[in-house]
Amino acid sequence: MNILLWHVHGSWTTAFVQGTHSYLVPVLPGRGPDGRGRARTWTWPDSVTELPPERLRDAAVDLVVLQRPHEAALAERWLGGRRPGRDVPAVYVEHNAPDGDVPHTRHPYADRDDLTLVHVTHFNKLFWDNGGTRTTVVEHGVVDPGHRWTGELARAAVVVNEPLRRGRTTGTDLLPGLAAAAPLDVFGMGTEELARSLGLSWDRCRSYDLPQSKLHDEIARRRLYLHPVRWTSLGLSLIEAMHLGMPIVGLATTEAVDAVPPDAGTLSTRPEVLARAAAEYLRDPDAAAAAGNAARHAALERYGLKRFLDDWDLLMEEVIR
Repeated sequence: MNILLWHVHGSWTTAFVQGTHSYLVPVLPGRGPDGRGRARTWTWPDSVTELPPERLRDAAVDLVVLQRPHEAALAERWLGGRRPGRDVPAVYVEHNAPDGDVPHTRHPYADRDDLTLVHVTHFNKLFWDNGGTRTTVVEHGVVDPGHRWTGELARAAVVVNEPLRRGRTTGTDLLPGLAAAAPLDVFGMGTEELARSLGLSWDRCRSYDLPQSKLHDEIARRRLYLHPVRWTSLGLSLIEAMHLGMPIVGLATTEAVDAVPPDAGTLSTRPEVLARAAAEYLRDPDAAAAAGNAARHAALERYGLKRFLDDWDLLMEEVIR
């Protein structure tokens, strides 16, 4: 099939385009949010083709994958008047947990009869008000980076973008207490001023903004993966850390409760419990290795790439039929 989708979430799209189809990705001058084109930091197959809007007008498209509310109007304009869901089959992928007046949050594509609303976690499906729109779940899948954990550095890895702006959502306020138990290495964009803003020394909280090609190797050198996020769908960085063979210490919130089994680490809504678990992994590398092995096994079983692509193939066949 020829599938039109926007490059919105790099990690999710990287998994999605590993399938057996042809993928058309809009590109605009300047490569802004509506026309990023092919990824520059992830490896995508040759089946992904960049097309400017003027070439999409006459392109053969079997399915449109929408991911943001305004994309339906963009697709209709760029496809020469063909309406997603009416003139060409369409699905809407919701990557995010609802924001605002939770749990009374109505999805922008609620009560639609022309497409399928696809959530990436069961938590999202539960908490969004989907109305009468046909709704399903296709859980995440990732390209397996391999078992890379060494745990040679007695520090905790955290992956988060813009932690100061996002604040309590990403658990930024919890980092000082957790850093007292385990020194932190925080990876992501907008982390440069994190230690200073939190009043932490460089030794207790270091920041790194690394290209994707180096990220997995670096976080796998840390003893454990710390996930202090209060409210999120299910961060792909958490699933990738599990694939790497890292033990998980995180808040028992949203989908993480169901994604991380008990033998893969420690989840709790009590920050002091997380601090004790992180400190224990620093003292006991063997326990960290055992939990990391369990985490990898669980991730491969539930979030493997083949299962993800098979689920999508079945859904796309149903939608088109």
